[in-house]
Amino acid sequence: MNRLRMLCLGIVSGLLLGSAAVSAADLLPVRVGVANASSDVGLFIADKKGYFKQEGLDVSFFAFDSGAKMVAPLGNGQLEVGAGSASAGLYNALARGIEIKIVADKGSTPPGYGFQPLLVRKDLVDSGRYKTLKDLKGMKIAGSALGSASSSTLNEALKMGGLKYADVDRVFMAFPQHVMALQNKAVDAAMTTEPSATRAVQSGAAVRVMGDDVIYPNHQLAVLLYSGAFIKDNPDAGKRFMRAYVRAIRDYNDALKDGRIAGPNAKEVIDILTEYTKIKDPAVYRAITPQGCNPDGRVNEASLKKDLRFYQDDGLVKGNATVDQALDNSFVEAALKDLGPYKPMAGTK
Repeated sequence: MNRLRMLCLGIVSGLLLGSAAVSAADLLPVRVGVANASSDVGLFIADKKGYFKQEGLDVSFFAFDSGAKMVAPLGNGQLEVGAGSASAGLYNALARGIEIKIVADKGSTPPGYGFQPLLVRKDLVDSGRYKTLKDLKGMKIAGSALGSASSSTLNEALKMGGLKYADVDRVFMAFPQHVMALQNKAVDAAMTTEPSATRAVQSGAAVRVMGDDVIYPNHQLAVLLYSGAFIKDNPDAGKRFMRAYVRAIRDYNDALKDGRIAGPNAKEVIDILTEYTKIKDPAVYRAITPQGCNPDGRVNEASLKKDLRFYQDDGLVKGNATVDQALDNSFVEAALKDLGPYKPMAGTK
């Protein structure tokens, strides 16, 4: 009786969204690469709240150090979806004829939501070695991967300090490793996403000197990617995945208020983050500066083009790949046709 009741509820919910719910045996497997950053929250919400299953999808998550490292498995069919950045590696893959598409926003930096701040070791701040951005010269600065969006953010910070990208020493590692690297003084500074940034500050290892919403306002820092095979072989599944995802990022937006996860359904979102990530202390997520995410899923094309120019100028992108070649808005537009425009809950901002 309970099983029949749950199945009926699933069918009703699916019909409301223009899709039929299916039994667990009939779910289509979808492999999703994640970066284990708080910006993966939309995917986690969609999974926890059953949105993917309501769309007939069985989603599995696979962790990567950075979005740049998802490009190869997306290109060779080991992943259907990736949650990372529009990296130099993505554009190089496109130039080689590998089909991968940017399909939605995953994380951006509107005012008040600078979730990838510039951190400097606290001892360097206390000693006066670091006072302003120009003092970054000669420092060893951690990022996630060569040619990632964090590199573009750092480039903007260096320009603000009158410096060039070549004036610093870059090292690359997974974001959670930045905390230990700052603690043991293996690096001097870092461009680090949340929640690792807040953990580094709370540990006393680093000082948050500037948010990337100030360094690079409205930066398209993270995106959702579809493999070419997923788009070609299962376009309807791609639409259903996007519909579930947009529902989830709207839930996420309803949890935002005044630059924190403090909106009406904040507890629900924080509970999901503590369940799906390695950080189990809800207080960390109450303290972080979360990412912005367009509740209608659309990306900032101007930001993507600016980053591509930086990668090209730095010699990281070969060939003639373009943002227009990389971008496919059709899945977001199909989801919006079904779901309509976002209507925020009262008490959000």
